[in-house]
Amino acid sequence: MSKPKKKKKPTPQKPKKQKKVGAKENLPRSTAKKASAKWTATADPTNPKRVAAILAGLDEAYPNATCELNHENPFQLVISTILSAQCTDVRVNQVTATLYKKYPDAKAFAHANPAELEIDIRPTGFFRNKTKSIMGASKAILERFGGEVPRTMEEMLTLPGVARKTANVVLGTAYGISSGVVVDTHVQRLSNRLELTKNEDPTKIEQDLIKILPQEKWIQFSHQLIWHGRRVCVARNPRCVECNLEKLCNARDKTV
Repeated sequence: MSKPKKKKKPTPQKPKKQKKVGAKENLPRSTAKKASAKWTATADPTNPKRVAAILAGLDEAYPNATCELNHENPFQLVISTILSAQCTDVRVNQVTATLYKKYPDAKAFAHANPAELEIDIRPTGFFRNKTKSIMGASKAILERFGGEVPRTMEEMLTLPGVARKTANVVLGTAYGISSGVVVDTHVQRLSNRLELTKNEDPTKIEQDLIKILPQEKWIQFSHQLIWHGRRVCVARNPRCVECNLEKLCNARDKTV
């Protein structure tokens, strides 16, 4: 009698491999892996010790940082700052080198020929809106403030074309008044890279920085961060190997 055939044991199926999830679900796997490898959020990034270390690093690198807009008085600084919107300081300085010879004071700007002034400031871009702002601010300074640039944030904000950035630049640089923190594109970008804020709106960024920075550092901090953003922590391919804040930074786009 033949022996009954043994039944083969079923081969256990291997569990299906789950797809790995990268740093962000909407990123390709290779890109997500690269992003996660380069970025780790800093625990408590705004703690006083870390902020103090960042300030010390900026003091070491840029002890003499100051506003790079050429000016001889507070009024010229108002005009230069208005012109600097969406324009480099280098270009503004090129334009104002001859502009302030042609228009030496608020009266000259207030009574300028708009079409002619537009031509004079055209290289700075948005020249029509800037002409309106410059002439409007000049007339307000003459008529409401006796030709003197005001010294308070509330009064500065009444000038046409002047928002908090311009007001902070003028009050801090011309008068040494710490009324807030200048937030330009460099300060916005670097404050996010250093995790000092999670906001993108300049007004909210300023409020975040005011909370964590000593008031006596408000003016210098902006100048130093702007210098750092122009010289080392540039927008594309930041030069992290040259940065003395590198060990304090966990930015996603670090290059080291």
